[in-house]
Amino acid sequence: MGIETVIAIDLEGTLISNAVSQFPRPGLHQFLEFCNSAFKAVYLYTAVRDELCGPIIKTLVDEQIAPDWMLAIPLVQWDRNFKDLANIPAASIHECLIVDDNPDYILDNQRSQWIAIEKFESPYPDTDRELERVQRLITKRIGVC
Repeated sequence: MGIETVIAIDLEGTLISNAVSQFPRPGLHQFLEFCNSAFKAVYLYTAVRDELCGPIIKTLVDEQIAPDWMLAIPLVQWDRNFKDLANIPAASIHECLIVDDNPDYILDNQRSQWIAIEKFESPYPDTDRELERVQRLITKRIGVC
């Protein structure tokens, strides 16, 4: 098994509420900065159409909810059926982790690479600490401080 150096992150229900309301999850900026420092590559792996992702990310950056580097985050291209980690360029499956709230998108043979997160949904509580919990799990798993 390889060392995990790439992270793919879902958008809706994971980082924000959804593509319509776009409420950011508490701790978003800190979590993204953690991912950027802990991994050699960060990808967005989302069911949101590519043409909608740019404006959503731009809004998050403009409102200083997400770091500037998010404007250039690569989007994983996929068939919208399963989030196959083999779709991430220049990385083996075992080099990748995926953070997602929806188990239906995760392939059975890649569940060991999946970090499950509770869906961020209405009423979108300010007390939500899921990104902090996931950061602790990742830190323990990959051995970063």
